[in-house]
Amino acid sequence: MVAKLTQGFWAKIARIILRNRIIILVLLAIITIFMSMQWDKMRFSNSQANLLPDHHPVNLEYLSFLKQFGEEGNVVVLAVKDSSLFTPEKFNRWNKLSKQLGAFPEVDFVLSTDNLQELVKDTVKQEFVMRPFIKQAPQTKKEVDSLTNHLFNDLPFYDNLIYNKKTHTIRSVIYLDKDIVNTSVRKDFILEDLSTLVKNFEKETGLDVRISGMPYIRTMNSQNIIDEIGKFILAALGVTSLIFFFFFRSFRATIISMFVVIIGVMWAFGILGLLQYEITVLTALIPPLIIVIGIPNCIFLINKYQQEVKKHGNQALSLQRVISKIGNATLMTNVTTASGFATFIITDSKLLKEFGIVASMNIIGIFVLSLLIIPIIYSFMSLPKDKHLKHLNTKWIETFVSWMERIVRERRITVYIVSIALLVASIIGIYQIDISGSPIEDMPKKAEFFKDIRFFEQEFDGIMPVEIVVDTERPKGVLKPTTLRKMDELGTVINEIPELSRPVSVVDLVKYSKQAFYSGIPKYYQLPTSQENTFIMDVARKSSDNGNLLSSFVDSTGQVARMTTYMKDVKTSRMETIEAKLKENIDKIFPSDRYKVTMTGSALLFLKGTKYLVKNLIMSLALAIGLIALFMAYLFRSFRMIVISLIPNLLPLVITAGVMGFVGVPIKPSTILVFSIAFGISVDDTIHFLAKYRQELTSNHWRIKKSVYAALRETRVSMFYTSIVLFFGFSVFIISSFGGTVALGALVSATLLFAMLANLILLPSLLLSLERSIANKQVLKEPQIDILPKEELNITDKEE
Repeated sequence: MVAKLTQGFWAKIARIILRNRIIILVLLAIITIFMSMQWDKMRFSNSQANLLPDHHPVNLEYLSFLKQFGEEGNVVVLAVKDSSLFTPEKFNRWNKLSKQLGAFPEVDFVLSTDNLQELVKDTVKQEFVMRPFIKQAPQTKKEVDSLTNHLFNDLPFYDNLIYNKKTHTIRSVIYLDKDIVNTSVRKDFILEDLSTLVKNFEKETGLDVRISGMPYIRTMNSQNIIDEIGKFILAALGVTSLIFFFFFRSFRATIISMFVVIIGVMWAFGILGLLQYEITVLTALIPPLIIVIGIPNCIFLINKYQQEVKKHGNQALSLQRVISKIGNATLMTNVTTASGFATFIITDSKLLKEFGIVASMNIIGIFVLSLLIIPIIYSFMSLPKDKHLKHLNTKWIETFVSWMERIVRERRITVYIVSIALLVASIIGIYQIDISGSPIEDMPKKAEFFKDIRFFEQEFDGIMPVEIVVDTERPKGVLKPTTLRKMDELGTVINEIPELSRPVSVVDLVKYSKQAFYSGIPKYYQLPTSQENTFIMDVARKSSDNGNLLSSFVDSTGQVARMTTYMKDVKTSRMETIEAKLKENIDKIFPSDRYKVTMTGSALLFLKGTKYLVKNLIMSLALAIGLIALFMAYLFRSFRMIVISLIPNLLPLVITAGVMGFVGVPIKPSTILVFSIAFGISVDDTIHFLAKYRQELTSNHWRIKKSVYAALRETRVSMFYTSIVLFFGFSVFIISSFGGTVALGALVSATLLFAMLANLILLPSLLLSLERSIANKQVLKEPQIDILPKEELNITDKEE
């Protein structure tokens, strides 16, 4: 019953498509124009990717911190490590650069040697006041040396903030307006204004300026993503078209296929604009993915058309059979591929959810386009010439298939032994996989901004903020001597961790106040004793300037304080060790009944986000396997067939995971995507092979061996072509400068290659080994994918 309905449905679809060719083409043209009109709504991501859902406790703590103290990632830093900076001309030019930057409305203020303030005690008014570090521009080398010696030796408050005492590196800290940090205004300021000023400075002085900070890194990273979109699309089109032409030796077939996938790319951009999703490092991959996934559709349809033409030379019949016989199988393969991407929708990550929605929609879209456009265009053309059909009997492919047939016939035990050996080795490799939670690990290593990240890690101990929020749970509790001592004790612990920078907090300001009280003598840069505390803090409370400084470290009630440190790029395991050590000391130093202390910041947020994402993506992979198992159940109505179809597709995933463990590729957001994507695509070959196998079983009166070899010979060309196209298609991502994208391309390509061999060797071997146990006529009495009856197509035996 189901078989008849299926046959009737696809026969009807074939008639509708071929009888309404002009109307369909006009409708497609209108939809494509509409999609192209949505392109102006596309926008590139300006905010940092948050992998955690809004309701996650870690995210809530971070949002609470932002609400209390404002955007943490609003700092851009410039630095120069060159002794020639300390000459009057260059030193004054450096200070002029700071003035120029501070004049922009996008900048809140700039902290640099130009406007550095010293905290001193006014003995007349008995209060602390801020006085300029530079009273007038130095004119001689001696004056510059005097200033720098004073800075390096007498102002420890600015150590690791403005200067590195050991290397004499000088830094300027630019605080951007917090309202523009996550907008396109930030991007325009950094790419145009900041870059121009720095280039002019470098040209005039010959100094090398290093630039970093989260706003700068995010901007340059986003720009790299934008630059790579066009590169990926051109590379994907170039590689797939060359391979396609190499196989088919037909300009006509190649141009038609390119036409289909280019329209698919236009739709992909249109859907991104229509849904108003941001273009991120993931959604930027969708257009080239559509090319790579769309070409196999074209291969199956065109290959089937040419096979039919070679059989009987009847164009109308050939086109009808292309739609009716390949349509259902191709639909199911695209649905399974789309399911692999759609499973990302169940994650709570906005980044992955949007990627899953757009990718799955576009995969179904490219299926519709290929099913409509290819038969319609061929219907207006003459029949393919003999030279275009030669590839169907290519000798080297015949040799390859014959080799596989021999293995399946004579070496089945060897196939199973090799498969089991690979499985065991892969499981060993899986136990060696690490999880990576570094936000900069996948960034382009050769990019100038990445080299600058490493520079700042070496000179100033990192650029990724870690915030520790101390809530004393009582107003004005922060400036209590007990609280300050506890914060100083925690600061000592942080200083002992080599991957963390010196923390900056209200403790430093209080220490600076004592130094100022004692005429600026550096040895007094320490917390006041209990005897000193009363009169030093009394002087501090009278000082309005001091109050302004306090607002950066303490909230308006004086109840909550922040301690800011910066972390180097470290492995996830080390990051977790650091976090555990900090938590242990926090619990020891701050009693939970009197203080509430939390850790947050971009570095920890990304670590938690990665671990959360890995957990969710394992669930999504399990869901993908479950969904595809249901599709198999619908197609074959046999539990054994479900198991047989899943084995050749799960084994390549396990092998890939094992390879990752052995070669040291960690599990991270980019590489965990490999498994759902590769599984959804690799199962396509299984569906095509098993669909043909079932048709052959019916034709050959349930003779397993004959059916398996017939199915292998019938599907060999299409499966081989599509696997090679997919392998090289995903390989184009290796040209990316992003480590995650490179890993994604290499791993998916390798997995699909393993899957092709598994589907062409292991799958037939399993079918032959089980013989009659799976050839039960009762099980197979309702095949879902079948050849249309002759009377439906009005053809004769002679024509066949």
